[in-house]
Amino acid sequence: QVQLVESGGGLVQAGGSLRLSCAASGRPFSSYALAWFRQTPGKEREFVAAISGRAAATAYDDSVKGRFTISRDNAKNTMFLQMNSLRPEDTAIYYCSARSLYTDIRNSANYDYWGQGTQVTVAS
Repeated sequence: QVQLVESGGGLVQAGGSLRLSCAASGRPFSSYALAWFRQTPGKEREFVAAISGRAAATAYDDSVKGRFTISRDNAKNTMFLQMNSLRPEDTAIYYCSARSLYTDIRNSANYDYWGQGTQVTVAS
């Protein structure tokens, strides 16, 4: 079992930056693939980015590639999402998630553990 807690969301203007954090508990932390998803009212939860257990592989949705960077610090049991050049369409609740395997990573149904979410609002 792993417990996840997101932080770092907030209100920013278009073009600004935010850094989201996901603190995790559970052993061994490096065995979990981690991902960020986001969701807005009335829409399906959307894949944002994923990172494999030892950070050998990462993946991004085309809408954020080149603007967002996912990383992790296994010694501190923490994952990060650096978000730059934010746009109003990035506004959503962002969720941290975890699973045992780094495969079919864009499908939210494959993830076993979820945080409570953190709100990101980008003003136009």
